[in-house]
Amino acid sequence: MATAWLVMAVGDDRSHGGNDGYDDDPARHYSWDSTVPNSERPAVGDVIALWDKKSLLGVSVIEDIEVGRAEKDRYTCPLPGCGKADFKPRKKERPVYRCNKCKGAFDVPLSRREQVTTYRTRHDTAWVDMAGALPGAVLRSLCDKPSQHSIRSMRWERLREALAGVGVTASVTVTEQARRAIAGGHRERVVRARVGQGAFRARLLERHGAVCAFTGPAPATVLEAAHLYSYAANGEHHDNGGLLLRRDVHRLFDLGHIAVDPGSMVLDLTPELAAYPAYAPLHGATPTIPLQRSRAWLEAHWAQHRS
Repeated sequence: MATAWLVMAVGDDRSHGGNDGYDDDPARHYSWDSTVPNSERPAVGDVIALWDKKSLLGVSVIEDIEVGRAEKDRYTCPLPGCGKADFKPRKKERPVYRCNKCKGAFDVPLSRREQVTTYRTRHDTAWVDMAGALPGAVLRSLCDKPSQHSIRSMRWERLREALAGVGVTASVTVTEQARRAIAGGHRERVVRARVGQGAFRARLLERHGAVCAFTGPAPATVLEAAHLYSYAANGEHHDNGGLLLRRDVHRLFDLGHIAVDPGSMVLDLTPELAAYPAYAPLHGATPTIPLQRSRAWLEAHWAQHRS
């Protein structure tokens, strides 16, 4: 059974009466520290599902966890006999805070500074946006134990079945293949691909503009530099061996669900994508930028995923 983690990410609102919050970018990384229950349990290769208390945001696979040390301000209820950190500020009522444990109210919490272990995942490579695919009630029911913790364990197989049941089969396939690859020891490729990646992407943007090579113009913020070859094998960035692809298209290309037929130079999609209106029209379409100089790389990609 594969492990998955349901983690709470609600942007600037992910704070607690006992701390000052965390810096989250759900599609790229997730942060927590040793004050959080289950803090030491998530591991590289585990599936990570992010939600906002109401519904699913997306699913990915943990590629790396950066562990560090930091000082953190901790706040507790000042009322006699309590000392708990389960409170939040109220917008209109006074006193400002009401403790959910002792039910008392107060304006100023007790504060202390302490050393904590910090954790930050990197999970952007396999990220699949699944906003709203599953409601919060379903996600809670999939967890191993009922709790209010921000990091909750579940079985990937149960989550996968629930997602397949609402028709996101292709997205589930992306996650499953990424999980197997990362668990199989391919973490070095994920890390090394970042060396010089910014400059490589900048050159592609300068050459082609803010254009996804398969779908057309797109905001630069959603375009990624995709390698047409194994970067891990040679550690070099070849300009003709790279494309700018929209983030979701990049994931599907890396996993072979989208490829370019080197004979006809048109896009070829696997049958799993035919059910998705956002992708189905791409089958048989001509790329939006000339790819003749990249034919050799595309032939290798085609051989890997279509032979």
